[in-house]
Amino acid sequence: MSQPLHIETFGSYETTPQHLVLIHGWGMHGAVWHPLVKSLSRHFYLHVVDLPGMGLSQPMASHELESVAARLLEALPAEADICGWSLGGLISMRMALMQPERVKRLVLVGSTPCFVNQAGKVNQAGKLNQADKTAWQDGINADVFRDFALQVSVDYESTMLKFLTLQCMGSRDTRSIIKQLRVSFAERPSPSVAALQDALDMLLENDLRPEVPMLQTPTLLIHGDRDTLAPVQAANWMSQHLPQSSLRVIAGASHAPFLSHTEQFTETLLQFLEQ
Repeated sequence: MSQPLHIETFGSYETTPQHLVLIHGWGMHGAVWHPLVKSLSRHFYLHVVDLPGMGLSQPMASHELESVAARLLEALPAEADICGWSLGGLISMRMALMQPERVKRLVLVGSTPCFVNQAGKVNQAGKLNQADKTAWQDGINADVFRDFALQVSVDYESTMLKFLTLQCMGSRDTRSIIKQLRVSFAERPSPSVAALQDALDMLLENDLRPEVPMLQTPTLLIHGDRDTLAPVQAANWMSQHLPQSSLRVIAGASHAPFLSHTEQFTETLLQFLEQ
């Protein structure tokens, strides 16, 4: 039996029958999207997901990327637009690759097909050995993720709020957003250390670069030019390799442009999804 997923819905399907799914990033839960819910629910019927083991969703026996993507597809509408942030973007890409007929359009926010740098291996002629992972320097060092995960496991709420506060810099209303996030985070239980590690493994172990050219879903990439967790070079790489993609880089934004530059983010999202 599938473990229960917590998925909040906002808006009215009768009024706005366009499904939009919002998938959060590592260590978070769906409440991170709450600052956008009021404006987006005027245009879409929203489905805000808590990933397995996060927020109010039960953990899964398997936290492989494919298993999580399959579980979400099982629980979500038959056809929807999907917006994934960070790890949520990686999961969204896997969903679109697994069942492309289920995903109308993709919006990838601060995401990348490969979050960690890969050294690659070269032969005597100085060329990469194709049997090994291709070199990739548009991610970050894996130890950065591990150090952050250690801090979160020690003091979840404090660490996540500090992280989100940094991501909100540049917002016109940073205090109000942080206050709302603080309330939202307090309403849901902290994830277990095991759940955090399972989700971290998805970031560390997956490399979707070979499959990106096969992703035929129309895709919007939204990225901050100051993103240090998913460098903007990764978004540039994806825009060159995704068959149907457009890229919007938001100046002054870091890893969560939907919080720091909410108006620009929402305007860009609406232009793409309401074409």
